[in-house]
Amino acid sequence: MNSSNVVKSSDAGPPQGARAPSGAMLGKVAVLMGGASAEREISFMSGRGVLAALLSKGVDAHAFDPAERDLGELKREGFARCFIALHGRFGEDGTVQGALELLGIPYTGSGVMASSIAIDKVMTKRVWIAEQIPTPRYTVLHKGAFERSDVLAVPDQLGLPVIVKPAREGSSIGVTKVTGYSDMAAAVELAGGMDPDVLCEECIEGDEVTCPVIGEGRNARALPVIRIVAPEGNYDYQNKYFTEDTHYLVPAGLPPGEEEAIQALALKAYRVLGCRGWGRIDVMIDAKTRTPYLLEINTSPGMTGHSLVPMSAKAAGISYEDLCLRLLQDTALDAGGAA
Repeated sequence: MNSSNVVKSSDAGPPQGARAPSGAMLGKVAVLMGGASAEREISFMSGRGVLAALLSKGVDAHAFDPAERDLGELKREGFARCFIALHGRFGEDGTVQGALELLGIPYTGSGVMASSIAIDKVMTKRVWIAEQIPTPRYTVLHKGAFERSDVLAVPDQLGLPVIVKPAREGSSIGVTKVTGYSDMAAAVELAGGMDPDVLCEECIEGDEVTCPVIGEGRNARALPVIRIVAPEGNYDYQNKYFTEDTHYLVPAGLPPGEEEAIQALALKAYRVLGCRGWGRIDVMIDAKTRTPYLLEINTSPGMTGHSLVPMSAKAAGISYEDLCLRLLQDTALDAGGAA
């Protein structure tokens, strides 16, 4: 992997000879947080952190909850750009992005198409497979067609254990690791209650890692890989946000060459979806073959005290506050370019 694709502490700041605009020059900024998804609580945690960081940089930043206020108020109140700290549906899936396109207000992160594809784990897999990016084998069950025979056929096809999850949720919400046939029906029912499409995925046993990416196109850069060591290997909603029992290793301590290979894969996966601004790609490394398998991409990653993008950025010499400011400076519109 070319070293220019990896952010190190030495290149964390603006290009030589360039001066990053001060916070005061960025205009009135709305930090979108809360929203109507199942990740509303986590979004508030992210949004409050981002808001405090931007205010510390002199940005005229304000909290804005789209679940309680009409997005049209953004235009009427003179907001110049938006930092999207929403997670999941109606925030990470292209819907808010589309509304901001119509309002003409530049925003952080990926555009409409990349956001709408990336939120859908099945569509993401289809694109990655077409681009020969490794991802676990899978099958999809559709709501209204959860026949017992179809549900019980999944372990025969993919083996046990198998991962069952909603196709369009995040933060491990609705995810079950199924170890026996008798648990399949309950797992599918749980996931099916959250999404009409249930993704059943081959379980890859081994190291769990994640790789953030910032930037766009040829200028996108991979940040350091983080290895996640969760209690009993269960990196669920509770262990992600509300306990101190999960350990995050950066440097990841992987065998020689593996981190660079994962960074290269993450960059390719990010670029083929047309992502911009930032994102985070979750990966499982098969313990026997050491083959990395990409699980999903987050286009509006968490920014909480437990979140991984700020942790990786810190390892590259980028503070939380500088990361937030950098992302804000990269706000853009699909139709009109950068702000």
